[in-house]
Amino acid sequence: MVQLYNLHPFGSQRVVPCKQEPAHFCCGQDVLFVASTAASCRVEVFAVRDQGRCEPLGSFATLGPVLRMAHSSAGDYLVTIEEKSKATFLRAYMNWRCMSAGSSRVCVRMVGHKMEESYSETLKEQMSVVEMPLSDPPLCISCCPISGDLLVGCKNKLVMFCLKYLVVNQNLTVLDFERSLILHIDNLIPAEVAFCARHIAITTELDVLILKLELVQPSADRTEKSAQEFSTPEKTVDGDENPSTHTLPLELDEFIICQKPVELLGEESKLCEIPITLESTELPTEDTKRFQVRYLLFRRFTPDQSPFGFCEETKLHSVQLLPVYQTAYEETENKRELLSLFCFFSLPHVGYLYSVGKLVELISTYQYSEKSEQAVLTPQFLHVITSENLQCFTVRCSAAAARDEDPYIDTTVKACPPVTLDVCTLRMQLFIGPRAICHFKNHIILLTKADTEDITERRKPTRRMLSRKADHIKSRTNSESEPGWNLYIINTVSTIQLYREMVEYSRTYENVKTESCIHLISEAHLLVRAAIMDPHFLKSDEKEELLRAFRESCAFLGDCYSRFDTKDYHLTLPYYRMSGLSMTEVLKRLVSEGDEIQTYERGLIFYLTHSLNEDVNEELSKESGNKILQIFYLADPVQLPHILCSPCMRNVCPLTAVKYLQKVEKMMPSVVLTLTKAFLALKMGDLIMYEHEMDSYKETTLACGFIGQPRLLRQHKGGIFVPTEFAVHLKEMQPGLLVAATVALHENGKIELEEADTFFKMLCSNSENTIPQLLVDFWEALLVVCSQEEVLQELLLRVTSQYVWRISKKQLPETKPLKTTQDLINSCSHFGLIFPWVTAIMSVGCSSHRDYHEDISRLQSLLCSQSINVASALPVLEALPEGDNVGLTVRVLCNTRLGKYEEAIDQLLPRCPDAAVLYAQHELKGDKQALWWNKLLPELCKRTRLTGHDCPVLISSLKAETLAVVSMELELRDFLSLLPEDGTAAFFLPHLLHCSQRKLLT
Repeated sequence: MVQLYNLHPFGSQRVVPCKQEPAHFCCGQDVLFVASTAASCRVEVFAVRDQGRCEPLGSFATLGPVLRMAHSSAGDYLVTIEEKSKATFLRAYMNWRCMSAGSSRVCVRMVGHKMEESYSETLKEQMSVVEMPLSDPPLCISCCPISGDLLVGCKNKLVMFCLKYLVVNQNLTVLDFERSLILHIDNLIPAEVAFCARHIAITTELDVLILKLELVQPSADRTEKSAQEFSTPEKTVDGDENPSTHTLPLELDEFIICQKPVELLGEESKLCEIPITLESTELPTEDTKRFQVRYLLFRRFTPDQSPFGFCEETKLHSVQLLPVYQTAYEETENKRELLSLFCFFSLPHVGYLYSVGKLVELISTYQYSEKSEQAVLTPQFLHVITSENLQCFTVRCSAAAARDEDPYIDTTVKACPPVTLDVCTLRMQLFIGPRAICHFKNHIILLTKADTEDITERRKPTRRMLSRKADHIKSRTNSESEPGWNLYIINTVSTIQLYREMVEYSRTYENVKTESCIHLISEAHLLVRAAIMDPHFLKSDEKEELLRAFRESCAFLGDCYSRFDTKDYHLTLPYYRMSGLSMTEVLKRLVSEGDEIQTYERGLIFYLTHSLNEDVNEELSKESGNKILQIFYLADPVQLPHILCSPCMRNVCPLTAVKYLQKVEKMMPSVVLTLTKAFLALKMGDLIMYEHEMDSYKETTLACGFIGQPRLLRQHKGGIFVPTEFAVHLKEMQPGLLVAATVALHENGKIELEEADTFFKMLCSNSENTIPQLLVDFWEALLVVCSQEEVLQELLLRVTSQYVWRISKKQLPETKPLKTTQDLINSCSHFGLIFPWVTAIMSVGCSSHRDYHEDISRLQSLLCSQSINVASALPVLEALPEGDNVGLTVRVLCNTRLGKYEEAIDQLLPRCPDAAVLYAQHELKGDKQALWWNKLLPELCKRTRLTGHDCPVLISSLKAETLAVVSMELELRDFLSLLPEDGTAAFFLPHLLHCSQRKLLT
């Protein structure tokens, strides 16, 4: 792997025209603040224009020499730590831009001072200096880039000031601070702090501690707690209060003499034994926020941890918290959602980059070629200065942030280079005496200070720096200035320009097929991805160019993974998809015309297999299709039948395809291959070949063969699935096979019920509202094998609706059903034997329904089984008229299934009394038998008395069946009480005698 790519991330440089030697400097939104050395006690302000041009905006005096300074983009204020008379002061400079308008008025006020109306009006046109007194001298400062809040590091504590926007009137809003929180940290002297989104990073000389302030959710029964109650777990080791002398519980060893390096991540970092107590200093209100501390990371280094051996000056520097925001997909004004947070800190020879957002983990380690002075992290690069160099390293922030944004990014649809990708050096640019560095936008500000011998060396032609612009302004305009220092603004090249250089450089590794080519293209891709995640991306002039570069880099990565024999060959597919290239375009990039000995790697085969097996709306040309046949025949012949069924291969030559399949069949025959050959035979119109192929297997085997490749029957076209020529042919010639194949597809999850409905309707050219018989055949066949209760009830309801519709509309099916009612009764448990009393009703005057006998018997058979949910089917069944025998049987069957036996008997007696007894014999059993004497016997007697001897059916039913059953079941006294008082004794006498004899026998 190449560790140093000699690329050119640094463009032109200009000299900042400072009047005095800079001591400290920092960047604002579009400005540069430069604090001079102790001699002048001033801060010069420069506007930074295109290509790093600097224009002086003015300057203002400070109380004393500036020891630390920082700018906050939120609130646009400058905060400094200044020294005067051996005392340090914390000051914030507000409204400093009024200087550029020529105003020199300055007001000084104390933090939190209540401003009167007359006093505050003057703040519009003058700079305001806010004094922030502290009980302990301030040591370091940091501003939150999101909220503008200020964190100040003092000995044994951190003080947080919240930025406040005070609305004086509708025309004036004044910025102020409120001291809101103090973090007491015993025995800790912070060297540097970083503050962002309530995350705090603290470094001492050799320790790093990263914390997060979390809001405590208030509860109804929560009592007011003192500030001391919001503290971390108590110390576990008594004795010496100095944490640097503690021995961690994880490292207890009886032979330990000095402390080891420690790294504690996440929950484990609580064991660092650095107790923190929170003290709230806000005035208590209902909206007062309460915080608790969560430890994220603790790391302790030792002086001998340098790879270059023991170094007396081993100490940490350049701690930073870098926020990365959610990718902007639409124009939003001043709305940035934090996505990820990264922390960087460095030893003299090694730098560390951690992700501290959703997951705390070490992302990258940076080894420097020589001792570093300072480092600055950006979303795209890490810039490090050493005694003689400005070095530029790649970073992995965009790769980690992409996974935070989408945890499922590494799929067949999208991908991103890994976070673990090796870091590399893009450039080592020679400078003489680099001392300090900062960064903003696409500029690096670099302070150099050369010793006398360095100045002599600098005049030699071999010690060249970057070429300066011809029109730059010389810095040493003041004769009192030291000749050895310069403050440079180095303009980093545009993302697009550096991206192009990376791509061009990668071609040097292209032919040798090494991982270096993939590595450099991945670097280019991450470079562009980071630019796209920038909050200002949507307003960038390079927006469209960056998006094109992003797609292009994806295409290059697809090329790499498809050409090289790498374990990550599967990444070919997501990168080509992200590139937006069609299969035809990919083939042109990868396949050489006329090259018969070209080999094809796994990445290309993986991409083509997935692309062809998925439903994409791209039709390949005949030439491209034939080329794909050749590729698969050489690389993966078993896939040939499957890719030939792809809609993309519609234009392939069938004869050529058959020749390839015949070659494959000799090596590995299969049902899918045979069906594919039959499919191609139909395309060619060769029915003899078609019949030969279809006769090779039994029909059941062929039906199961379609499971292996459903696209033989239906293909995706124009956003919908349409039947193939094969399906049309089967519909005409072998409808049973077509139905069996579709049932097999459904049972194996290859087609949904609704999709099957659409398939058969399109196949039979039926409108949306009419149901073809072939679809009903499918439903009936599916009932035989279906085991899912929900699907089963849906099917039963559908076939019931269709039977009822045909009977009520007197509509015959357009084709002969594949199975008769008797076939269904024999093969499917959901169709029951038709009851004798139903047959008896239908035998009387049903000539008008003779043509619809099959549908009637199927409906009755369904209702005679126990499968269908009658309650849900009632609305459908009510469409049948009550006046005919079919309606009568259906209603009686429904009442019976619902347990309404008395209503069923009431329906039968006036219309078909002879069937009433048959019904009673079949249905009135067990606990229902009481209906014989409570319901049926009184009703028969009543109706016989009313009609006299003119109703032989009633008399025979009463005499032959009903009285016989009642006399067998009842006691003599109960039987006598049921008989009518006006009845003929001779009629009832035989049954009374039978009942009494049964009593004597017992």
